[in-house]
Amino acid sequence: MHDFEFQRYVTVGQYLATDSPLHHLDPRARLVSGALLLIAITAAPHLSGLGLALVVVLLALVAARIPLSYALRGLVAPLPFILFLALLQILFGSPGNEFPAWFTLGPLHTSKMDLLIGSIIIVRFAALILLISLTSAIISTSELVHSLQALLRPLATLGIPTQDLVLMAQVTLRFLPLLALEAERIAKAQASRGAEWGTGKTGILRRVRQALPLLVPLFLNSLQRAEALALAMEARGYHGGKGRTSMVELHFRFTDAVALVVSSALSTLIMLL
Repeated sequence: MHDFEFQRYVTVGQYLATDSPLHHLDPRARLVSGALLLIAITAAPHLSGLGLALVVVLLALVAARIPLSYALRGLVAPLPFILFLALLQILFGSPGNEFPAWFTLGPLHTSKMDLLIGSIIIVRFAALILLISLTSAIISTSELVHSLQALLRPLATLGIPTQDLVLMAQVTLRFLPLLALEAERIAKAQASRGAEWGTGKTGILRRVRQALPLLVPLFLNSLQRAEALALAMEARGYHGGKGRTSMVELHFRFTDAVALVVSSALSTLIMLL
């Protein structure tokens, strides 16, 4: 039955109260530090910078007292798609680079640059997934809401609906584990009707082919769930904007400033290395 257990591989959106030093930081400092590293990993052009980012994220996981086995489990589900994208780059990369092709067969060609770009894709996606898992593991849903409200409060003076933006982020993180449960239910239903699941074969192309029939019903069910949530909120009189207050007060300390300085320096080094 492990072939149907999708939720065990979902680490994004799961909060872990490990009482680590990172958990004691101000949630605004945690969120901004994670955002800086996220931007740096996305914009880093070289493999050396991405390698440094991967090491930084792994060390942060250790500092947050999050088991590496649990964090790496989040790479299992997207790994076939990441490898598939890297394989496409390696086999169908641009033939006009300055490096000679090692292998050529019709439209297929591979060079040193293609292998480098494929490695960058794998390391970048791995670092991004681990960073998002780390950020969600050290920030609870309530802390995320309060920190986003505090950070986006200046935009409210410009007429931007910051309360709605915060609600969107909260609902998105809350629905990720529910999507895994919904995917499990759809996969079991398809397997009971003769679909190939749990045969022991773990080829990349086969796993991608198995996942494609899940997308349409999963997308439709997600729309239905979102519509039901909107109707429920409207029936209960929810409204954002002016007039809403918070009983939680955030306090920015010296350690939070140090964390921001360190994350800023590491982000700059990742992009420039």
